[in-house]
Amino acid sequence: MKIFLRLLLLFTLCLIVFPSPTPADPGGSSILGSPAFKTVSDPPVLVAQISRPYFEEGENPEWEEWPDTIHDPLEPANRIFFHVNDKLYFAVVKPMASGYKAVVPEDLRIGVRNFFSNLTTPARLVNCLLQAKFKGAGNEMLRFLLNSTLGLAGFLDPARKELGIEKKDEDFGQTLGFWGIGPVFYIEWPLLGGSSLRDTFGYTGDLLLDPKIYLIGSVPLNLAIRTYDQVNDISFRIGEYEDFKKNVLDPYIAKREAYHQNRKYKIKN
Repeated sequence: MKIFLRLLLLFTLCLIVFPSPTPADPGGSSILGSPAFKTVSDPPVLVAQISRPYFEEGENPEWEEWPDTIHDPLEPANRIFFHVNDKLYFAVVKPMASGYKAVVPEDLRIGVRNFFSNLTTPARLVNCLLQAKFKGAGNEMLRFLLNSTLGLAGFLDPARKELGIEKKDEDFGQTLGFWGIGPVFYIEWPLLGGSSLRDTFGYTGDLLLDPKIYLIGSVPLNLAIRTYDQVNDISFRIGEYEDFKKNVLDPYIAKREAYHQNRKYKIKN
């Protein structure tokens, strides 16, 4: 009986000292433990395709390394900002985008998206030229002329619908990558989302090519218009982030690598 009591006491102590791990809640928002954020390319929700968004059964994420992973020396700070962005998405961005979607018809939202896309043609045009993609530059010029006139200042997209001329999604970060500059390391910016050192400089370069900087002198008004543009864009993608979280063990790592692979693909193509 004494031996049994000693074994029971020892077993109880083991449970206290070595508690069993709590399974991650796929719908939770804690990034320091497991679940958290999605998205790519566009703040604050990043949507990027990834070949391995989660570990297969039997694989150990502590030993399995991502192929061609991006360097992440700022991971502790990046995870904190990742958590902040996640909270902002659910507390502010998603409710705003959902309410906006419920009130504004889809056709009007598409027109707004077309308008802002047409307005940023100079950035895509210049980056096509910097990458020696002269056909793409010509397409961007033709799209701008057609959509700004026949497309009612860009709200319509006759260049694509009538002539099949697609937008060339080029930015200065891709231009730097085209000329051999690597991402250096990953950065998670508050509000802006995932980026890299290279793409942070690229984002700054694109801002200088954005006509809104020069057409709108008021900084608060400029920020308000940019926020509206983002809310309008996110209204088309509500639910993608949530689906992403359900399929990954560590959303931070999955998002980071998705961003890296997506940027590699864009630079290559």
